[in-house]
Amino acid sequence: MTASIGNRLRDVRKRRGLTQQGLARGSGVSVSLIRDLEQGVREDTRLETVRKLAQTLRVPTSHLMVESVEPAADPDTVDRWAPVRQALEQEARADDLEDVPTVTGVKQALEAALPLLASDRFLELGWALPHLLRDSEILSHTDPEGRVIRVQLLQLTGWLLTQTRQTEAAEMALELALDMSSDRIQGAATVNTMCWLLLRRGRLEEARNLAITWADDMEPRMSRATPEELCTWGSLLLRVSAASVRDNRPGEAKDALRLAHSAAVAVGREYQPRQDFVRTFGPTTVALKQIENASVTDHPDQVLTLSATIPSGGLRPTSNNRNRHRLDLADAYAKTRQYGQAIGELTGIWQTSPQWLPNQRYAKDILGRIIDKRRTLTEDMRTLADAMGMPL
Repeated sequence: MTASIGNRLRDVRKRRGLTQQGLARGSGVSVSLIRDLEQGVREDTRLETVRKLAQTLRVPTSHLMVESVEPAADPDTVDRWAPVRQALEQEARADDLEDVPTVTGVKQALEAALPLLASDRFLELGWALPHLLRDSEILSHTDPEGRVIRVQLLQLTGWLLTQTRQTEAAEMALELALDMSSDRIQGAATVNTMCWLLLRRGRLEEARNLAITWADDMEPRMSRATPEELCTWGSLLLRVSAASVRDNRPGEAKDALRLAHSAAVAVGREYQPRQDFVRTFGPTTVALKQIENASVTDHPDQVLTLSATIPSGGLRPTSNNRNRHRLDLADAYAKTRQYGQAIGELTGIWQTSPQWLPNQRYAKDILGRIIDKRRTLTEDMRTLADAMGMPL
C-alpha cells in the first residue's frame, strides 16, 4: 500500500464531515490505525480494512489506494524459484543441448507434472519447470504444437508465481503467454490469471476493467455455446465480481455473479476445458465465489449458511478455490467465536496443502486474531503458527 493512502483517506474523510473517531465507529476500524495511516506512521494495511473504510466513506476502494502489494515472498521462496525466473529471462538455444527436445517428450513431461499442481506440490513443480520452459521455447520456434505447449507452460508458471507472491516474474510469464496465444480462448485463460494477479496486488479497477473487456468480448450465444466457451466467459465474470465486491461496487458484483451462475447452469457440472485443472468452472465454483463475496463484505453468518448449500459430488473445484473457501469458513467461525471450528479448518488445509497455506496472508490474519484472544495456545495453534512462519 503506497503512502498516499493516508492523504487520500484524510481528504475524503474531511469531505464527508467525519472525524477520525466517527470514521472508526462507522467502519469498525480502530481509530489508532486510522490515525497512523493519515499521519504516515503506517504505509500499508489489509485490503479488507481499506474496503471497510471506503464503504463508510461511500467511495470505491480503489479511490483510497494506488496499489496494494501483498508481503513479498520470503528469501527462501525467492531462492527456490530463481531457476524458474532465469528460464523465463534467458533465451534457450537448441545448439546448447546434447539432446534436442521433442514435442512428444515435452508433452508427456507436462502431463506428468499436472498432478503436482492439483495437489499443491509447488516445490516439485518449481524443480520441473525450468527444463520444461527451456525445451518448450526451443520447440515453439519450429513446431506449431510446441508453441501451444509453450503457452500452457507459461500460463502454469504465471499461476504458480502469482500463488507464491512473485508478482514481477508472474507478470512476465503471463505477458509472454498472452503474446503467443493462438486463439481467443487461450488468451482469455491467460487474462483470467492476470486479473487474479492484479487483485492480489490491489489494482482493483484495473482488474475489473480488464475482466469486463474480455468478458464482453467472449460472451457466447447461450444456445450454441460450447462448454469451453461457457467456462471461459463464466470465469472472467467471476473475476469481474471479485474485483467489484472489493471495490465497493456491490451491484456490479451481484450482476456479474448472476451471469456467471447462468453460465454454470448451462455447463451443468464442474468442467475442465482442455483438461486444464486451473480452469475448472461450474456450479460449485460459482457457489464458492458467492460465499467468498459474503466473506469480503463481512457477513460471517451468511458464509456459514451458504456453505451448507454447496453442491456435492462430481468433479471438484480447483484446490485453490477449495482452500480459499475453507479460509472463508475459518474466518467466519473466528468472527462468530467458534474458535475450535476455525482451527479445525486451518489444520485441515495444512494437512492437505502444506505448501499452499504459508503463502496466504489471509490465513495468518485469521490465526493472528484467534491467538490475540487467547491467554494460552493449544498445541494445534502452536503447530499452525510454526507452519505458517508467524513471528514469535
